Amino acid sequence: MYKLGLKLWSINTDHYYDEAIRLYNDGVFDYVELYVVPDTLDRLDKWKKLDIPFIIHAPHYAHELNLADPNKFEYNQKIYKQVERYREELNATYTIIHSGIEGNITEVIRQLNIIKPQDFLIENKPYKAPLGEKKHCRGYNIEEISKVISETKCGFCLDVGHAICTANALNLDPYNYLKMFNELAPKMYHLSDGFENSCTDMHLHFGEGTYDFTKILNILNDNKRISIETNKKSKNNLEDFKEDIVYFKILEDKCQ
Repeated sequence: MYKLGLKLWSINTDHYYDEAIRLYNDGVFDYVELYVVPDTLDRLDKWKKLDIPFIIHAPHYAHELNLADPNKFEYNQKIYKQVERYREELNATYTIIHSGIEGNITEVIRQLNIIKPQDFLIENKPYKAPLGEKKHCRGYNIEEISKVISETKCGFCLDVGHAICTANALNLDPYNYLKMFNELAPKMYHLSDGFENSCTDMHLHFGEGTYDFTKILNILNDNKRISIETNKKSKNNLEDFKEDIVYFKILEDKCQ
């Protein structure tokens, strides 16, 4: 059986906080993956009150972090100190990171070996950058992720949608490419629905896209953590997340 995670942001101490407590106490999910928005250490004390296991997700390009850019090094270093505070005080199992945009993977490795995040996992990215920009992500393919793992001794978080998007951009079979990525022995996964011929990661709710989840679950390793990264339609409740959990558990039972 997989351990299933709820993705929240550190600023969600108002919108989803009480709902997360309720659903965790009801046994709906197993841990929180918390994205640390820069300069939100004032929210940390409230998260510390939760008796829930945590995984941390470091900020990324959307919040101006870019490990592939040498000009961003000082800013990256500053924000990663905040990330480490969250990891340490929440006793988080892992810290998930993105490599960045443009630049080169050598610069990513250089910065990581200086910043040295504790217990970090590199996450694979789509080939094309989000936010409508005509830029490319670092860590989009197997070769770059393998290089980071080898030269920083980190672990790996396999984002299923990102792998499928990259395969489509490279004109490869998405499920075969996902299988090849999975050979890098990921510690955990990110999962949402999407369109299996698309290069864009859309974070759709399960059943809203065309991903073949029977194929996907037959590829993924058993008994790992899976963070459900579907979009939230309401700012007041997590009912759509709960529906995704029910959908996933039915799929899981069918694939056993």
